[in-house]
Formats: sequence, C-alpha cells, structure tokens
Amino acid sequence: MSDRSYRFSHAITRKPSASIVAGLRAVDTGAPDLQLMLAHHAAYVATLRDTGATVIELEPLEAYPDSVFVEDTALCLPKGAVVMRPGAPSRLGEAAEMAPHLEALYGEVRRISGTDSFIEGGDILMTESEILVGRSARTNAVGIAELARLTADWGEVVREVHTPPGVLHFKTDCSLLDAETILSTVRLSSSGCFKGYRLIDVAEGEEAAANTIRFNDLVLMPAGFPRTRDRLLAAGYTVREIGNSECAKLDGGMSCLSLRFTPKA
Repeated sequence: MSDRSYRFSHAITRKPSASIVAGLRAVDTGAPDLQLMLAHHAAYVATLRDTGATVIELEPLEAYPDSVFVEDTALCLPKGAVVMRPGAPSRLGEAAEMAPHLEALYGEVRRISGTDSFIEGGDILMTESEILVGRSARTNAVGIAELARLTADWGEVVREVHTPPGVLHFKTDCSLLDAETILSTVRLSSSGCFKGYRLIDVAEGEEAAANTIRFNDLVLMPAGFPRTRDRLLAAGYTVREIGNSECAKLDGGMSCLSLRFTPKA
C-alpha cells in the first residue's frame, strides 16, 4: 500500500460539455469560456499522460453541466471503488454514469446508498494511513459514517474533519504532496486537523493554490500563484502549472478533474 495516495497507474477524466456554462458556482464571476476550458483540460490530460499513466477520457455529458468534475462521483481505493452520493441534487445522476467505468476496472465497486447520506469526493483526502473526510455543505455526517462502514473490511480508517465555513469542499483548501506532507491554507491547518503531518502553507492571498494534486513525480498546480509555486519548488517538488481560470469560475481545481487510482490486479 506504499505510495498509494500519490502514485497511480490510471486516471479517469471527462471532457467539459457545452452545458458547463450552467455549472454550479458559489459566487458568479462570469460564465466559463468553453474553448479556453477545453484547452486547459487538454493540457491537464496531457500532463497526466506525461507521468506514464493510462488516462481514460470520457465523453461530455450535456445533461450534467458539472460532470467535468469527476472526482466528486467516486472514491478509488486499492481494494475497490466506492460510488459517492453527491450533495448537490443536480449532480446525483453523475455518480450513476461513472459506476460502469469503475466496474470495468475494479473487481469490487460499492455504493453510498442511504437516502440521508451525502458525500462528494472533493471532501475526501486520502493519505497513506487514513481517509480524512470533511463535513461541508455537500458532505454530511451520515454519508461519512456510511463510507466508514463500507470500507472498514478493506482496512481503511475514516476520520471526520470539518471544512472551513464558506469553503465548498475540504480539498478546496488542502492537498497531499507526499506521505508526510500536506499543502494547506492557514484557515484550514489552524484547526489542527493535520496534526502529525508536515505542513506547507500556501502564500497569503493565494488560497486557491491549495488544491493541487501529486501524481507520480509531478505536482500539478493551477497557474497564477507564483509565491506558492516557489514554496513547492524550494521544498524539492517538481511542479507543473496548468491553466485553471475557467474551472475556478465553477469552484473547480486540479483534483476535481480526475479520478486517480491503481486498480487491484
């Protein structure tokens, strides 16, 4: 299980649909430019492939404007996958669309099925030793408890934490850099939820840089945050900057755009 949380053989992405202009957003800063988003997305997929991973790029789902953000639909673990139950009603159908693709890759796929359970992948940070799940407007305690039950026999330890007020997802404000290190905003790390981990804080005013992904030997981060980039470079990470201006208009970041995993043989 070593390096399971940042070394992967596979990723699943989904091309943005034309309906993305109707995607959910906490604050309306304008509709995303579809052509620019497509260009950013293509660069993201190419970067994942540069690491040697197999990237499965799914076709757009026009019926689901937010479906480019595939991470919210599932949690991929070494022993199997769990299909989520998104907290946004308009996104419930996205999880069902993802399930067959996971079933083609995994021997076992389980589902969050409780009608009172809500949980999205954006609230889940997997480390080498535990799964941290942030309660948020999209993920509730019932959903977290169901995930814990579903994964207990796989040897997983689920720990409930809290997403800062006004922040969409737990991973909006943090990401895993390696087995010991987490990149975080000060507003999240000051809660003490990362006790025992080494922390790198994003630069003040660059909170949107907290959502990166470590994928094999690369750290993918959104472009436009030079002081945080320099902190990562100084810490010895190999960084690749990806344009994210259009996804950011829909509260999306690097982790939201892929499911990352190594299927059990």
